[in-house]
Amino acid sequence: MNSLAQNKNVHIGHLIAAIFLVAGTCIGGGMLALPLMTGLAGFIPSSVMLLVCWVFMTCTGLLFLEANIWLGSGKHIITMAQELLGRWGKWVTLILYLFICYASLVAYVSVGSDLLLEVTVEGAISLNKAGACVLFGLFFGVFIYLGTNTVGRINSLLVVGMVISYFAIVTVGSKEVNPENLKLACWGSSIFAIPILLTSFSFQTMMPSLTPYLKGNAKYLRWAIILGTAIPLIAYLIWDWLILGIVPLEGEHGLRSAMQASLPVTRPLQRVVNNRWVYYLAGFFSFFALVTSFLGISLGLYDFIADGLKVAKRGFNKVWLTLIVFVPTILFAIFVPNIFLAALDSTGGYGDAILNGIIPAMMVWRGRYLFKKEGDQRLPGGKPVLLAIIIFAIFVVLLETVIRFK
Repeated sequence: MNSLAQNKNVHIGHLIAAIFLVAGTCIGGGMLALPLMTGLAGFIPSSVMLLVCWVFMTCTGLLFLEANIWLGSGKHIITMAQELLGRWGKWVTLILYLFICYASLVAYVSVGSDLLLEVTVEGAISLNKAGACVLFGLFFGVFIYLGTNTVGRINSLLVVGMVISYFAIVTVGSKEVNPENLKLACWGSSIFAIPILLTSFSFQTMMPSLTPYLKGNAKYLRWAIILGTAIPLIAYLIWDWLILGIVPLEGEHGLRSAMQASLPVTRPLQRVVNNRWVYYLAGFFSFFALVTSFLGISLGLYDFIADGLKVAKRGFNKVWLTLIVFVPTILFAIFVPNIFLAALDSTGGYGDAILNGIIPAMMVWRGRYLFKKEGDQRLPGGKPVLLAIIIFAIFVVLLETVIRFK
């Protein structure tokens, strides 16, 4: 086993920060889009699909961990794929990774700029869409430039803010839940929600950044993944119950209208509930949810580019690496409006299914059974489990294709 994987000298505070980083990356734009898709299926069917997707994404995260520990700290996904899958794995991984990260970041900047515009409308500052995109992207880009430790600290504070606003809005909004709204059950529609559900548990793009942060401690990394994804699962189940119980499916401010307009779910919630506190709490929650996910994905993309280009993350290199991450993101957010739901759905259906499903399963398969890599297997079950993951991922790709062309 890599010597780094045996390093136990990690403070418990780093583990907590890592758990928050995983949870914060998951609970982002996906949470704001989740009820728009699950609303068509109903609470019970969508809850079952949530559990299935949580198991799938947690397992693939553990597969990434296993492969990352084999190759050592600092090796990002592109290097892992090249060493375990060869040239084809490198290029498929490169294309899909960039697609997932940039599409997600564009979606978050687009919605984040809308939140800024809402704030500035009531304030003294006047911004247009382009100015809001630039301000949102560059402000939080500074934290990526400052590095993983800074992002970890800032993200922990943001997650605390998100948790507080989440529980506040659940507490206030639970009084508005109509049990009749929760009786809808359309199991066929729940299957079509799988792509966005996968996105809601997507964190693997920043997984290699956690390995050096926790000094290769395999036990802590395992717990960071399991607990970091379990927190979003619980939060999503409660969030789905709240939104689907309050916001009707049909109507001017219903879930279907919000989905067609590519709006975050907090928008119809603010319109339906006649409570000023819900309006403000929804705004705060939207902000924290977006930024925590935005920082996690940005950090993963930053490290990915540095690893792919084989450049050290110091000096002027940090400046242009940061610009590579944020300049394309901001430009697309400005010139491609209403991209929120389309981007998140595509990243789940194609990106997460292939990059975060098929690729890690194949890397571990070849590592275990072809290259005879030694060390503790992070995911039990052997070949049947790896094969099941690959089959499910292929099903999701076919499902997304049907959705796109139906």
